[in-house]
Amino acid sequence: MSLSPFHLAIPVYDLAAARQFYGEVFHLDEGRSSAQWVDFNFFGHQLVIHEHPQTASQAHAHKNVVDGHDVPVPHFGVVLAWDQWQALADRLKSQGTDFVIEPCIRFKAQVGEQATMFLFDPCGNALEFKAFKDMGQLFARD
Repeated sequence: MSLSPFHLAIPVYDLAAARQFYGEVFHLDEGRSSAQWVDFNFFGHQLVIHEHPQTASQAHAHKNVVDGHDVPVPHFGVVLAWDQWQALADRLKSQGTDFVIEPCIRFKAQVGEQATMFLFDPCGNALEFKAFKDMGQLFARD
């Protein structure tokens, strides 16, 4: 399946801290930038961080219970290959990352079984990284 890259622009109230986070924690390559925004290659997609006053969801994330975990809403992320997800989880753990939801398997032995982890960027934007051993489960229904 061939996917078109998405473009996502998110607010950050500390551009320097967010730039360091996405560049150094995730090793994302920078694209164009200005004094108010920075483009990143987010696993083949275009992520843009825009300087903006703190939003209500950044100050206090809403949470929905999913498979026994408090999932922050809103959140964004990417679905990785299983080995790529595991390598990222291992690297983030070795860096002492403060996870909202530690790397784990969600919906174990059920439709949609997946590896997942959640964390916040320095400006309170929630990110989820997930993987499926069977990519056919990505849009599976009960």
